[in-house]
Amino acid sequence: MAHEALSRDQLEQIDNMWKSPGLIGTLIAVATAFGSWTMLLPTLPLAVIESGGSKTLAGATTGIFMLFTVITQMFTPRALRTIGYTPVMVFSAAILGVPALAYMVSIAPVPVLAVSAIRGIGFGALTVAQAALIAELVPLKFLGKASGALGLVIGLVEMLVLPLGLNLAKHFGFNVVYGITAAIAVVGAVVCSRLPRLKAAPKVQRKGGDTLLEGVPAVATWKLITVPAIAMCGIAMGFGALNSFLPAAVRDLDPAKGVLIGGVVLAIVGGAQMVSRYAAGMYADRKGQAGLLMIPSLLLGVLGLLLVALVVFADWNAWLMLVAALSFGLGFGAAQNEALLMMFARLPRERVSDASAMWNISFDSGTGLGSVVLGFVAARLAYDGAFFVAASLVGIGLSLVIADSIAGKHRIVEYHNTRAHLRRVPMARATYHGAKKVGRVSKVAGKAAARATVKPIKPIVKPLRTNLNAKQRGASDSPSDT
Repeated sequence: MAHEALSRDQLEQIDNMWKSPGLIGTLIAVATAFGSWTMLLPTLPLAVIESGGSKTLAGATTGIFMLFTVITQMFTPRALRTIGYTPVMVFSAAILGVPALAYMVSIAPVPVLAVSAIRGIGFGALTVAQAALIAELVPLKFLGKASGALGLVIGLVEMLVLPLGLNLAKHFGFNVVYGITAAIAVVGAVVCSRLPRLKAAPKVQRKGGDTLLEGVPAVATWKLITVPAIAMCGIAMGFGALNSFLPAAVRDLDPAKGVLIGGVVLAIVGGAQMVSRYAAGMYADRKGQAGLLMIPSLLLGVLGLLLVALVVFADWNAWLMLVAALSFGLGFGAAQNEALLMMFARLPRERVSDASAMWNISFDSGTGLGSVVLGFVAARLAYDGAFFVAASLVGIGLSLVIADSIAGKHRIVEYHNTRAHLRRVPMARATYHGAKKVGRVSKVAGKAAARATVKPIKPIVKPLRTNLNAKQRGASDSPSDT
């Protein structure tokens, strides 16, 4: 039986995040979705290669999956508004994993790519729906912590399932992996069917595109989310570069222990980002503001990538990679949560699904571009060059966030800023500045009047009385005429 959805007023009265109806079920759905994805992430390319397929085809299985993921994410908010969260999530959970059974029949180029595309559609819709539903289910005061819990679940699943899939394939064969992937997807679909039945709120239509005041144009969405989107995409590109090239770079540094060090480094990145994302969410809830940790998070990401590049370039001890991994992982995890919360905060409540889509597109496209674009860089400038470029890309995002934080003190926002709106309207702006001028003139005139006030004249009666008394005393002291 599905949970009953609460109104926003009822949600805000909840004193514990875990009491939010549907939250635990949503996190379970998240776990199954990323379990289905992660199970096949390393095993499907391996299966293609072992069956005689080319490395290009093996890489294309992931590439086509992510391509259809990103395309689907663009259209998911509209589906959530028209169909609702539950139907979208049930369908997408099913097509994410169940089609994997087709790999048992054939992994020839056409069928393997077609099935990967179908699974990518399911993954794209599910990731957007899950993050948006989290924002719908919890009180605003717990949104940061809930978003952090989402990242915590994803990180745990990836850490457990990535090696599990490879081990199952090694000992029991690839067909067992395909069957387990389909079973996980069925469990996820059942869990999704029991979630609160909600629809994403429709977009608010404003007459003539206006916002709160007549004649004031609405702020374009891209202006509101460009900075956190670029920051997220940049650091995700660094993550894609680490995943793709770090093991090979470490192996070149230390042929004896390179494989071990590479595995440990990636595990540290995963664990650190998992912890820091949850911690960043708790910090945002405590402060009641998103984005406070974005600058230090990106700075940690830059420092981590720079250290990786320096270790490779200068041929330093490969174990220094552990420090770099910790720095990057902490920054990457916190930046994920801060970027998502910034998008939630900058868009109105009825557009949480759009914010979720923008964040997922930034993350997934950044990860994919990091592997592809920086792969070309690595081919020309070696691994250290690729990591230096990755650090510079994160640095670009950092500079934009710093500039945005400075401009934010003067930025005209779309909602809940009456003073800013008045200053944007010509008539109101003239009135506003005129009132300020009158106030200044009145203040100056008042001070001038206070300085020009005539001081009170001291009374002269007292000195006269003094003289009179002196004369009286003199008269009394003179001899009598008698």
